[in-house]
Amino acid sequence: MTEAPADARGRLLTAWRGEVVAGAVYDLIASRLDEREADILRRMAAAESGHRQRLERRMAELGIPIPDPASVRLPLWLRLQARIAPVERLLAAREAAEEDEVDDLYKRSTGDPDTDRLLHEIRREERAHSLTVRDMRAGAGTGAHAGDGGGPTAPASSPLPLAAPGAQARLDRILGRERWHQTGGGWISGAIYGANDGLAAVFGIVAGVSGATGASTFVLTAGIAGAIASALSMATGAFLAERSEAEVAAANIERERQEIATHPEEEKEELSLFYQLKGIDERTADELAGRMAQHPDAMLQALAAEEFGAAAAGGGDAKQAALAAGISTGVGAIVPVIPFMITTGTSAIIAAAIVSLIAHFLVGAAKSLVTLRSWWSAGLEMTLAGVIVGGATYAVGLALPT
Repeated sequence: MTEAPADARGRLLTAWRGEVVAGAVYDLIASRLDEREADILRRMAAAESGHRQRLERRMAELGIPIPDPASVRLPLWLRLQARIAPVERLLAAREAAEEDEVDDLYKRSTGDPDTDRLLHEIRREERAHSLTVRDMRAGAGTGAHAGDGGGPTAPASSPLPLAAPGAQARLDRILGRERWHQTGGGWISGAIYGANDGLAAVFGIVAGVSGATGASTFVLTAGIAGAIASALSMATGAFLAERSEAEVAAANIERERQEIATHPEEEKEELSLFYQLKGIDERTADELAGRMAQHPDAMLQALAAEEFGAAAAGGGDAKQAALAAGISTGVGAIVPVIPFMITTGTSAIIAAAIVSLIAHFLVGAAKSLVTLRSWWSAGLEMTLAGVIVGGATYAVGLALPT
C-alpha cells in the first residue's frame, strides 16, 4: 500500500467532502423544479456521486480512511437557502462554487501522479457541470435540453457540444426585431422584504418624532399610523405587482402567437436556432423545429419558454402575495412602537433602539436565505443601516421646531 503525501491526503478528503455537499445541494434544488429540469440536476447529483466513488477508490489505495457520508452535514442555513432562495440565484451560486472548486482544488499538484491524474479528470467534468448549470440559468432546462421532443441531451458529466457557427448572431437578429419582449419583476420572498421595509421605515419615524417631541405620546400615534400605512402600501404594491406580471405574461404569449401566425418561417428558424445553441446540429434542429411548427400550440409553448423563461408562466397568487407582504410589513413596523405602548421618555427611546436594532439583525440574517450571503454579515449590515437611519432621523427630529 502506497503512503499518501500529506497534500494528496488533504486534497482527496477536501474533494470528497465537496462532492458529498454538491450532490446534496443539487438534490435539494431539484426538489423545487419541474420534472424535466429536476431530472437534469438529479443526473448531475448522480455524477457527483460517481466522482465520490472514484475518490474513495483512490483513498482506499492510499490507505486513507473513508469517512461516513452521513458525517458530512449541510449547515442548517445552507439547507434553508436551498429550499427558500430563488432557484436562479442558487444555480448561480453552484456555478460559482464549481468554478472555484476547479480553480482552487484541482489545478495544483499533490505530489502524487495518480492522484493528480484523477483530480485532473474530475476537474474536466466539474467544468462541464459549470457549463450545464450556466445553460440551465439561461433557460436551457426547457425545449431540447429537457428531453421532451427536443432531441437527445448531453450527459451531465460530459462537456456540452458547441452550437452551429453563426447561430447566436442569427438569433440576435431575429430577437432584435421583436423588441416588444417584456419581463415582469415577480414577488420574491415578500414576507422577508416586507418585514425589512416596515421595520426600517417606522424605526425612522419613531426616532425622528422622538427627537422632535422628547419621546412623548405623539410617538405612539405616529408609529401606529406609520405601521398601518406601511402595511397597506406594501400589500397593495404586492397585489398590483403580481397582477401586472400576469398581464405582461399574457401579453407576451398573445404577441408570440401573432408572430407565429404572421411570420411562421422566421419563428421556425428562431426555434431551430435556440436548439442549435444547445448543441444540436443544424439539420436535426431544423427537423425538430419543422415538426413543432406542425403543432402551433406546442410551438408557442416552446418559443415562450425559450424567450421569456419563467416569465412565461405569469405572476403568482396576487392575493397571497398581498397578504404576506401586508402582514410581514405590519409585524416589522410595529416592533419599534412596542416600547411606547408601555412607557414614554428616555427609557422608551432606549428600549425602542435596542429592540429595533435586534430586529434589524434578525431580518438581515433572514434576508441571507434569499441573497445567499453569510447570515452574520447580512445581519450586521442591516444593523448598521438601522443605526444610520435611526441616528439620522433622531438628529433631524432634534433640529426640527415643535
